[in-house]
Amino acid sequence: MAQTKFDKQVEETAESLVFGIGRFLAGRDLDGIRRTDATFFRTGRQVLPKTEGRVRRASYRAGWQRLAVRLTVLGAVTEAGYLTGRHPDTTFETARALWEEPQGVLQVLETSGIGAAGVAAAGGLAYGVLGRERRELMREWIVPLHQALYRPLGIAEQTDPRRYLHVPKNFSDDDAEIRIDLPTSLGFSRDVVADLITQKLALEGVTFAWHPAGAAPYVLVRKTRKPPARALFKDPKMRELVTKAKESAPVIGVGSGGRVVAVDLDAESPHILVNASTGGGKSVTLRCIACQMLHHGSLVFVLDTKRISHPWASGLPGVTYCRDIADIHDQLIALGREGRRRTRVADELGIDADPKAIGPRLLILLEEVNATMKQLARYWEKIRESGDPKVSPAVDALNEILYMGRQLRMHVLLVAQSATARALGGPEVREQFSTRILARYSVNAWRMLAPEVHPAPKSTKHPGRAQVVSGGSARETQILFFTEAEAREWATTGKRAAAAGGPAPVQLHKPPAEALLGTRPISTGELPPAPESPASGDRPADARNPGPAPTATAAPGEPTANATATPPAPPAPARVDDNQAVGLREAAEHHLPYTLDALRFARANDPAFPGPAGKRGAELLYRVGDLKKWARNRPRAATGTTELD
Repeated sequence: MAQTKFDKQVEETAESLVFGIGRFLAGRDLDGIRRTDATFFRTGRQVLPKTEGRVRRASYRAGWQRLAVRLTVLGAVTEAGYLTGRHPDTTFETARALWEEPQGVLQVLETSGIGAAGVAAAGGLAYGVLGRERRELMREWIVPLHQALYRPLGIAEQTDPRRYLHVPKNFSDDDAEIRIDLPTSLGFSRDVVADLITQKLALEGVTFAWHPAGAAPYVLVRKTRKPPARALFKDPKMRELVTKAKESAPVIGVGSGGRVVAVDLDAESPHILVNASTGGGKSVTLRCIACQMLHHGSLVFVLDTKRISHPWASGLPGVTYCRDIADIHDQLIALGREGRRRTRVADELGIDADPKAIGPRLLILLEEVNATMKQLARYWEKIRESGDPKVSPAVDALNEILYMGRQLRMHVLLVAQSATARALGGPEVREQFSTRILARYSVNAWRMLAPEVHPAPKSTKHPGRAQVVSGGSARETQILFFTEAEAREWATTGKRAAAAGGPAPVQLHKPPAEALLGTRPISTGELPPAPESPASGDRPADARNPGPAPTATAAPGEPTANATATPPAPPAPARVDDNQAVGLREAAEHHLPYTLDALRFARANDPAFPGPAGKRGAELLYRVGDLKKWARNRPRAATGTTELD
């Protein structure tokens, strides 16, 4: 039998009624359109895609909340109808009183109405006054921020900004915290979103803490408190902090809130990379760390091709200063041997031994690695012989130290203007520096050295200000400033390296490094002798300055020598033994391009001048190799000369 039109209407009405009851009990919109991501137990945060028209606030509420409101209203209506049905006389009496005494009833209603109107007006005024700041916040900041973010975040424009933008009224204060709920798809650029937030809210000096995990991802935006404008060692409070610092954790500087920034070389990071452009305070940072290490008895090796980066350290006990590329090459090889020796000692001592038993802590300051690595490669190409490896053994020794430094108490402080993987010897070498100090950096430098921290904090030209990146976070730090006199004084007032325990791998000048670290390195580190000037012909003849050859007399009947004849080859210069001990006069005449007066002046005033190796009567004798090394590593003037002016 065919279904009639009436039956279809009844069936559709019954179906709509059943669905309506289901939506009523589920707390959903009664029209069946789902507009937000709200569920029965969770409040909605965003409008669903393809939703049209304005979305009411009720659509954001959780289903159980809407069901509770509906049941409450339904119960109130039912109770009112029930009371009206049970007491009809009450309604009748009210109508009769209005009919018989309209003036009295109207007076009562007027009084009640005036009171109700007064209460409503007071409530409206209070709401207007108390909610003015909130409305201004919505109009001036939250709504414009929503208009800028909804497209990059991939959310609907109809989304109520208050549902996902939690911006307090005092968001510009130092201790304020802004929370922004993110879509679960995470299909957005963090850099773009962070840039829009800082621009629309006019924020400066903020950090972003991203929490993408789970079903409710979000980001917290906090305003960072700036470090102090200056951090000086002469300040009594700073001096006290440095005094209390651990031997393995020198103070680097002061961060926000006056917190001390330090890196434990034993527990956190055995090596530190300092990356900064010119004027970024690289030498100040190294001076701060090195003088504290010397104070605690460490040995410091300064490998400085610039020659004048650390004049405060020249001649200090416990400091080996290498300025010439040949000496830097030899010193790195010697340090590599020392690392292997310490490995054997640590293996023999066992796991329960005192780490100090393998020797004092060694700190290697490698200045300007971009230029130094190139010079080491060129130097090795010049001295390399057939059968030698193509890679400089000095570079291999540096890599060995980087890979095994923590257990062996050997630490590298590396300085670079651009710490690229190519400059350091590969990306795996750069990964050995888990602590990185960046100052006056570019965006590319930050992405290369600290990609785990984004967005990159804005670089500043404030003197002594840097970012210390460690453990996936960046701490803005005011580097502790030591003057050269303060650094020298602090380095010499602590315990000496000899008291730190263990054999010292290198002492200053006497005995030489080769005798303490093993056999002599591959390169002797000697430069070719400087050519004698024409004015030096009155000096006595020696290996470097042979006297004029005697004039040959032709025998009878033989042709005499003339300009066209090939002169006899001069005798080969004799090899000078670097272990030979000579006096200053002999050194000035035969081995060094300095006058006797200049050498005597240097002996009295230069703390890096080598110590005597013996005596001959009343005359002090000096090892030729030590004198040559001292001459090579002297700080040179801007012209590159080594003259003692």
